[in-house]
Amino acid sequence: MDFLATAVTDPTFLTYFLLALAVGLALGFEFVNGFHDTANAVATVIYTHTLKPTPAVIWSGIWNLIGVLASSGAVAFGIVALLPVELVINIGSSAGFAMVFSLLVSAIMWNVGTWYLGLPASSSHTLIGSILGVGLANALMGPDHSVTDGVNWAKAQEVGLGLLISPVVGFVAAALLLITLKILVRKPELYRAPVGQTPPPLWIRAILMLTCTGVSFAHGSNDGQKGMGLIVLILVGILPGTYALKMSADHETVAGLSAEAAQLSSVFADDADGAVISGREANDILAAFLKPSGQPSVEVFAALAGATADVSGRLKDAETFQALPSSERGDVRTDLYLVSKTIAKLDKAGRLAMDPEVRAAEQALGQHADALTNYIPDWVKYAVALSLGLGTMIGYKRIVKTVGEKIGKDHLTYGQGASAEAVAMGTIMVADHFGLPVSTTHVLSSGVAGTMAANNSGLQVATVRNILMAWVLTLPVCIFLGALLFAGALNAIALLGFR
Repeated sequence: MDFLATAVTDPTFLTYFLLALAVGLALGFEFVNGFHDTANAVATVIYTHTLKPTPAVIWSGIWNLIGVLASSGAVAFGIVALLPVELVINIGSSAGFAMVFSLLVSAIMWNVGTWYLGLPASSSHTLIGSILGVGLANALMGPDHSVTDGVNWAKAQEVGLGLLISPVVGFVAAALLLITLKILVRKPELYRAPVGQTPPPLWIRAILMLTCTGVSFAHGSNDGQKGMGLIVLILVGILPGTYALKMSADHETVAGLSAEAAQLSSVFADDADGAVISGREANDILAAFLKPSGQPSVEVFAALAGATADVSGRLKDAETFQALPSSERGDVRTDLYLVSKTIAKLDKAGRLAMDPEVRAAEQALGQHADALTNYIPDWVKYAVALSLGLGTMIGYKRIVKTVGEKIGKDHLTYGQGASAEAVAMGTIMVADHFGLPVSTTHVLSSGVAGTMAANNSGLQVATVRNILMAWVLTLPVCIFLGALLFAGALNAIALLGFR
């Protein structure tokens, strides 16, 4: 008997205990994220004496909150796209819950370890490595033992490129910006290191405050999303009746979705030579297609026809999602998730309808399905923002000291701090626009190093070597930890007699 499935249908103390534990772990990840990434946002304003530590952290926390609240959710669900599809659609199962616990615990372990050593490691790398480890372990422990299908390698490559390129962009762009500043702004005081505890001139303080604000906002809009997607998955798995669908959707939206699904069900059936596959069999076919090795086939279109017909049938008589029986909401979400991802993959493969109007209708159905399943409750955004801010307040000193004092041989100047933060802000905002998770730590640390090189200040080789070592080790260590914890959790579940 699956104790989590029982908990879903019969909410008990166990249900809410597991919910609190899982959400607490996700918020704990964001809390530790505050040690690393958010601390980078305040490093320059603290070390240039623009602001005292406490007001700097509070100010950064406020703008992190604003960034989180303004975020689109694209990054959050980009992270979710890395997870094994069979675990995402069965997140309320023991295996799904083991996945969430394993990847969060492994990410927190590595983040705390590198923070203790004062190394600005990447929370993005940490979480993604843990997800890859869980995906690989899930594949190796499955019936096919296929590593190829264990991870969404296309999405992993896209994310990996963003994480690899961003430090190079940070280093080069910050160096060029500092050189450009020296040419255009001939104010010697901008390129001096702080003297004692004396704050810089007002105009320099304004510049540094602006860049700190920008980095904090950008960090919230990008890094703050990583935990949000996982929290939403947890909520969907344990309380699908409440969180499986965007319950605030109005009647017009729900009715429109039902009509679109009904219309396109016949289109997909035509592509399958009139065949329709429904129910669990359809879900299994679509989930297999969404694996990296999945290829378009008649069966895929038949299953797509069945899934869209199921959505239309369930929503046809429902005024809103609130009117839908709570026991059916999780099933509707699963159908919508599989339909939207399948349409996106078919579109990328050029296998949607040739007729432009029909193809546009198919794309619109996928987008509407995404909008009603990929949403983040406001309270989750507030909780994540609060966790980031508290983590920064409590653990910022170690990382701030490394960024401010130990990367370059000379103390950080005002111009260097402003250049590094301006580049970090711009890089993160561009990545956020494209839904790519990048590391604030990598971009800002490499930006500081770039300004030190451009300023002929020299680099502290030992510190740079340790930071690079942490960056290199993060992915393999977290892959190993995630895989080990997931395998251990599944074995423990099997020993206890749960499914």
